[in-house]
Amino acid sequence: MSLDYLGNPIDTTDAATRQGLDDFIGGFLGYQPRAERILATADANADSALANAFAGLLLMFIESPAGPALADHYRQRAAAVNTDHPRAQLYLAVLDAWINDDLDQVLHLSDHLLERYPRDLFAAKLNQYVEFNRGNWPALLRIGLKATAGAADIAHSHGLLAFAYEQCHLLEEAQTSAREALRLQPSEPWAHHALAHVMLTEGRIEEGTAFLQGVKHHWDGLNSFMYTHNWWHLALFYLARGDDQQVLEIYDRHVWGILPQYSQDQVGAVSLLARMELAGIDVGERWQALAPYLQPRVGDTVQPFLSVQYLYGLARAGKPEADGLLTALREHSGEARPVWGEVTLPLARGLLAHARGHVHEALAQLAIALPRLNEIGGSHAQRDLFAQIELDARLRTGDWFTAQQTLELRRRYDGWDVPTNRSLVRVYEALGLPEQAAKAQARVLRFS
Repeated sequence: MSLDYLGNPIDTTDAATRQGLDDFIGGFLGYQPRAERILATADANADSALANAFAGLLLMFIESPAGPALADHYRQRAAAVNTDHPRAQLYLAVLDAWINDDLDQVLHLSDHLLERYPRDLFAAKLNQYVEFNRGNWPALLRIGLKATAGAADIAHSHGLLAFAYEQCHLLEEAQTSAREALRLQPSEPWAHHALAHVMLTEGRIEEGTAFLQGVKHHWDGLNSFMYTHNWWHLALFYLARGDDQQVLEIYDRHVWGILPQYSQDQVGAVSLLARMELAGIDVGERWQALAPYLQPRVGDTVQPFLSVQYLYGLARAGKPEADGLLTALREHSGEARPVWGEVTLPLARGLLAHARGHVHEALAQLAIALPRLNEIGGSHAQRDLFAQIELDARLRTGDWFTAQQTLELRRRYDGWDVPTNRSLVRVYEALGLPEQAAKAQARVLRFS
């Protein structure tokens, strides 16, 4: 029986096809562009149902309304093989379910794949991806534990587990798993990412900065998502210490412009620009430079977490497509899962109102969405943007009482956070507490 590099059965004995399958699995798990070679491999091997199923699945990961139509070409070709290979059949069923937006079936089948083939780390990664977009963190952990049980010798499995632990707020376990991944493979980027989350959450800002600076050379040559996203995390550490120039430089050189057509590059840019503005940084014409890549998203309702950030970016750039995307979200909310109407739509309305300076309306809409924000996906660090926007609206309406409570709670995990202390200066001055304002100002000046 022919096997891939992880020991999973494949439906070919051709050396070139096997290499294409290995490139896809290893490249996908390691965030390397070689994963994209599966398209050429599938095109050259119509008789490999597995190669064609993987090619279709890769195209579903582009997170675009065009994805299902592009993937269907490979689905049809895989189906035409009429294979009796069990693993290829299962992956064809996964692709068929995803194209038809049956995510429950995608989860069921990918879980079954991992049960049947305990070293099938792509099945584990796919399952975690879908559960991540639903905010089901315990499911990430369940799959991560299965992945390490089946492939404890592979660094990627520990990276999957580390991020799952972190999203479940099990930070000590997350750090242990990430360190094990890096013991096996120092370049493992998802483990870098998980440790960045842990250190940010625990307010270990200087340590996190030094750690990411020490591993950033490993990110060269990764795909645009992992490259830009790990740099995005490094920017958050610099933002926490008020190093505005360093944050701007990271945005311009490492976060925006790598693959500007890609969904994750776009929301990473939106998110970092918004955070910079909330911290008082002048971002110049950067919203305008981003807008042409967001304007084609006017009807994009692939994922709620992505759509609301496209909308905010369009609104901050003053583009009318923001209203068009809100209309698309409103229409989609009647057809899709309840999360679209009950969480995504009020969140979108609140973000649009904030972007246009209608802060009272923003507060009213965000109050509906924020308690259930977990349901739209995104990590804790990513979703914190929406909490920061709500806090900014409170500052702009002069709700000093709530702002004081919120800011001091935020300071519990990083007492020296510069944007937080800058806001506390304003709050304590407005509340007639000059001594507390002076202390907050002293904390800001420590990093001037």
